[in-house]
Amino acid sequence: MIVKMSKVTVLCVAFAKDEALDALRELGVLHVVPIRPPAGELLDDARARLLHVRRALEMLDPKAPGSPSGQSAEEVVEGIWKIIHRRKEDEEMLESLRHEQQRIAPFGSFDPAALVQLKEQGICVKLYQVLRGHEPLIPEGAVKITLGEDQASSYFAVVSRGDFQVEAPEVRLPDMSLKEIEQNIAWSEARLAESERRLQEYSNDYAVVSRIMDRAEETVEYLEARQGMTTSEPVAWLQGFCPVEQVAVVRAAAARYGWGLVEVEPDPDDRVPTLLRPSRWARPIKALYDMFGILPGYDEVDISPVFLVFFSIFFGMLIGDAGYGLIFLVAALAARKKMPSALFGLLVITSVATIVWGVLTGTWFSIAALPAPLAKLRLNWLKDNTNLMELCFFIGAVHLTIAHGWKAFRIRRTAQALAHLGWIGSTWGMFFVARHLILNRGLPSFMLAVLAVGVVAIVLCMTPPRKFKEEWFNHAMLPLNLISNFVDIVSYVRLFAVGSATLAVGAAFNDMLGGLMKGPISGLIAAVILFGGHALNIGMAILGVMVHGVRLNTLEFSQHMDIAWKGYAYRPFTRRLAETATAHKGAAPPAASA
Repeated sequence: MIVKMSKVTVLCVAFAKDEALDALRELGVLHVVPIRPPAGELLDDARARLLHVRRALEMLDPKAPGSPSGQSAEEVVEGIWKIIHRRKEDEEMLESLRHEQQRIAPFGSFDPAALVQLKEQGICVKLYQVLRGHEPLIPEGAVKITLGEDQASSYFAVVSRGDFQVEAPEVRLPDMSLKEIEQNIAWSEARLAESERRLQEYSNDYAVVSRIMDRAEETVEYLEARQGMTTSEPVAWLQGFCPVEQVAVVRAAAARYGWGLVEVEPDPDDRVPTLLRPSRWARPIKALYDMFGILPGYDEVDISPVFLVFFSIFFGMLIGDAGYGLIFLVAALAARKKMPSALFGLLVITSVATIVWGVLTGTWFSIAALPAPLAKLRLNWLKDNTNLMELCFFIGAVHLTIAHGWKAFRIRRTAQALAHLGWIGSTWGMFFVARHLILNRGLPSFMLAVLAVGVVAIVLCMTPPRKFKEEWFNHAMLPLNLISNFVDIVSYVRLFAVGSATLAVGAAFNDMLGGLMKGPISGLIAAVILFGGHALNIGMAILGVMVHGVRLNTLEFSQHMDIAWKGYAYRPFTRRLAETATAHKGAAPPAASA
């Protein structure tokens, strides 16, 4: 569920606003929203400091195996920044040298200083590049020396006493010889390698730098809250959002510190943060939300249960192989202690779904001839591709029906609920139309009547009469929306297409390499290649899940339920570090400003 919020305004005497902020931070329940844009020199400095430390932390490997250097956090950060600046200079220099090497290499190695000396003695040497086969006119008395050719161009030098002109693109003489350029490239590469080595050493201090970044973030949050307050002597106040269940905590603190407190329902125009608390069994889906950075808006609905159920089904169908599912399950169990509980739960559920689907379709590592015990578990109905496509259409119709039914229930006291019931009729009508047009299945005559009744319900109820002048365009777009409804049903066939592709790729590797497993050496080589092929196939299948399995929930389903995923996370104003000192009036906490 999405936790209900209260809009809370805290009022205090202006001279004690720092003490009030400290107390609110100790409570850790109020998501502070600045009343005015926070600004000020202290805040600008704190933000710059945060970016400085964050950039340094991003350069480090959090999984470095070594021991901390013993240096202070400040020394580590400044050391990292010296490397960052040095590495940037070296990378720019290396890019310039490689460009110069590529420009000069066709002319071979020569000493530019010698050409300068020749020019001082009256002998002019110029380099040219022309299209291959093109022969420019050489001035009388000059000598042309061909230095190289490639598929597109010819490279040559012209030598003459005194200055001259040739009707061809002239190549600027380099400042260094090709040998010197190559030496400098090697030197720059060595400096970059040394920078990487030193960064790897600093990575052992990741925890130290991470700690001062937390402190810098705490400072910025404190100053944003302080500078976002409004003051009108003798009172200062701030606003925020607090879970309804936690308002009593703020109320008790207000009584203790003598604050004024105003609690109201959030306005429709308020940008309220989302605190998502799915039911216990649906909680694993939060791992996917966090992975993709998606969150429903406060005024939307938590679809976590439906998302988890259908994502698991989609995962199983898109991967489609019981053998792969077993690999996922074993890997999840082996890494259980090293991963968050939500991610572990999601991996177990999706792995089991993959195994079940693979057993039902008789797919085990794409092996064509299954042993009898496994072959008996296969459903013959699923061997027919037409049946599989029909099942995909059916899953799509059920999925979208849940979306419109849920939406209709939420707005059940309005006429628009009837429009969503009409969309359910349209969805099933389009399901049977898709069966008829694509799979050549029969079209029940009564479904045309269902489709017609659904369209009438949509037309009559989709727009409240008082809003018709503003939203009449929705009626003009209705034919396109009905076509889109048909397309959405058909789009679920991707479950069949991607799953079949995974099976086909695995079977191709099996067929190509199965014949090589005759001798011990060739068999070992074939087994290694086969392992790599199936690993690649698993990677491609997982990519398909990330694209299609997520899309069907966040786009097709969500559009039909009017969910835009516009939420942002509830982030309470709280203390991150236990040792942070209390704030002083007019400044950030001393420990936090380090």
